Amino acid sequence: MPSLDNRRIAILSAYAITLHIIERLIPTPVPWLRFGFANIITLVAIILYGTKTGLFITLIRVFIGSLFTGTFLGPGFLLSLGGGVMSTLAMGAGSLLGERIFSPLGLSLLGAFVHNITQLMLAYLVFIRKIEVILYLSPLILLLGVATGTLNGIVCLLLIKRLRTDLRQG
Repeated sequence: MPSLDNRRIAILSAYAITLHIIERLIPTPVPWLRFGFANIITLVAIILYGTKTGLFITLIRVFIGSLFTGTFLGPGFLLSLGGGVMSTLAMGAGSLLGERIFSPLGLSLLGAFVHNITQLMLAYLVFIRKIEVILYLSPLILLLGVATGTLNGIVCLLLIKRLRTDLRQG
């Protein structure tokens, strides 16, 4: 594992915040549903530097990103924080099993699933309180989670290959 300094955390956090903000500009079928592009950066950080770094980047992204987008302490913030923390911990736990069990694609799918389940539970417990609405939304959200988790996992896989090549060469 390469050494990590504050500059790398800052750079990775800046990438994650930028993706978080850009993603908010993309219309979605459900208001708080997002594609999770910033999670690519979190997953790269977990694979290269460990779960603690990934969690740190997630927290920085959620807090600063919500300040920039005007969602701090609102429903979107709570859903993003809960889903982000739980998915980061799940991907971190999965990464401990090694790439033979969970490739970056598998970790991304795991993270997307945990993120979506966490958000659905939080939405039910804190906002909606109608199980019918949650059950109605769940298939759409989980299906989109598989699609975006797959896309994000492929991008992460390509980034990891490139970064590992660059780290070996320089």
